[in-house]
Amino acid sequence: MTTASEPALSVRQILALERVLAGEPEVVAGAGQLDRPVRWVHVAEAADVGVMLSGGEMVLTTGVLLAGDREAQAEYIRSLHRAEASAVVLGLGRAFPAPPEVMCRAAERCGLPMVVLHRPFPFAELTEEVQSRLVRRKFAAVSLSEAVRTALTGLITTGAPLQRLLDEIAGHSACPVVVTNLAHRVLATAGERSAVDDVLRDWERIARQAGGSEGDGWVRAELGGRGEHWGRIVLCGYRGDTATGRLLADRAAESLVLHRMLGGSAHSWEEQSAQSLLTDLVSGAVPARQLLPRARAAGLPVNRRTFVPLAVRGVGAARLTRVLRLLGLPGLVAELADGVTAVLLSLARDQDAEALATHFATRLRTEPGGGPPRGRESAAVVAAADARTGWDDVPAGLREARHVADSVAESPADLDLPAVVRLRDVHLRGLVRLLRDDPHVQSFAERELDGLLCGADAEAELLPVLRTYLATGRNKSRTAQLHHVSRPALYRRLESIEARLGVDLDDFEQAASIHIALLAHDAQQR
Repeated sequence: MTTASEPALSVRQILALERVLAGEPEVVAGAGQLDRPVRWVHVAEAADVGVMLSGGEMVLTTGVLLAGDREAQAEYIRSLHRAEASAVVLGLGRAFPAPPEVMCRAAERCGLPMVVLHRPFPFAELTEEVQSRLVRRKFAAVSLSEAVRTALTGLITTGAPLQRLLDEIAGHSACPVVVTNLAHRVLATAGERSAVDDVLRDWERIARQAGGSEGDGWVRAELGGRGEHWGRIVLCGYRGDTATGRLLADRAAESLVLHRMLGGSAHSWEEQSAQSLLTDLVSGAVPARQLLPRARAAGLPVNRRTFVPLAVRGVGAARLTRVLRLLGLPGLVAELADGVTAVLLSLARDQDAEALATHFATRLRTEPGGGPPRGRESAAVVAAADARTGWDDVPAGLREARHVADSVAESPADLDLPAVVRLRDVHLRGLVRLLRDDPHVQSFAERELDGLLCGADAEAELLPVLRTYLATGRNKSRTAQLHHVSRPALYRRLESIEARLGVDLDDFEQAASIHIALLAHDAQQR
């Protein structure tokens, strides 16, 4: 029987060869099966030729042993069908001057392509032509397979990420490559961006159809091992022959399984997929509308939804994902830079977004492993932007949530915060942080704090005291307590600060100016 790994020509392709056309071929039965693969060409005149076949052969015959015996003619066709021959080619001449009706009817019933040659044709030329083409195809396919295996193994050896492997596969296949889990959710893609977007735009329907025939260029291979499958790789719209695509997909699958077994990344492919999508959304490097197909293919509900952008500090992606699942909230989770994890919730329009965000934050703190708050660095901080009903507004929402989370990280550890922190909760500190990169703000901060920034000793000893004094609303007792010094010692330090800066900290306007400069300085340093 023809195997998917053996390069083959189709019956249609063979009939289009110049040497075959010289014999004036005519398809008299099984015209709907001309795309069957032909693994080999076999010349045989034996009436029981079926027992000599292994499947996938195109049988050439003159029918000399079948003439005059209608039952033998019908049985000849049935035996070829049982042997899974690809087609039968009958040379018209002395045995059959015209296509035999019995054989035609039997072939049509069996769905076996039957071709007659109206002009004398040397079968040896056809077998030579087809066999040489098949050998060349097989050699080319094996060479490609080994080249892909070598390239991918080299990448795995050097610790390349999953995306680099997929890019290599897409380069060899010249078509979009998609990796999914068993639920058809897209974990990773590669290939020309516009072609990938076309595939992802209607992925749910395409994924269901991809379980059908590979004749349309959809070539799949299972990912897994030891009897357990956990994903698939799909070559989408592969233009080469199916057998070569099958070899390519198999080599790719072997390499991806090896990559995962060797721990090519500290994160699962699902996490990498979410991280890539949310990172692109936050950065704004790719327009949100172009990322919509990726979000939909990743399993995020996007039609008529309310999106809640969150940024979380002090909690890893694994725990966040676990809490989302416990609460039944659809969303994506991804670790960003600087200890921030982004969460994008997708809620039905009739759900209370603010209440659910608060419920999520509360459950996060009570989830085993959350632990009681022990200061800003160890406590879970959940920052949120206002809910968005338009997908195009999601990137700005994610950036706003991250800004709030970063502003909280720079605030005093004893500041009382709600379960979900929003822009309105970070007040002046949030505004200063937004403006921290403005040259005028930077110049203002350096000018106001110059007396404390010009010496390492002053910056190390006096700046923390000034920061606490202003953050506590100029409460001397509280400041002395937090820095474990006596009040007289604190007074001396405050006098030194005032002398270095040339200000009176009892004057509200001067103290406010120094406080704003200090907030800007801290934001710039972070």
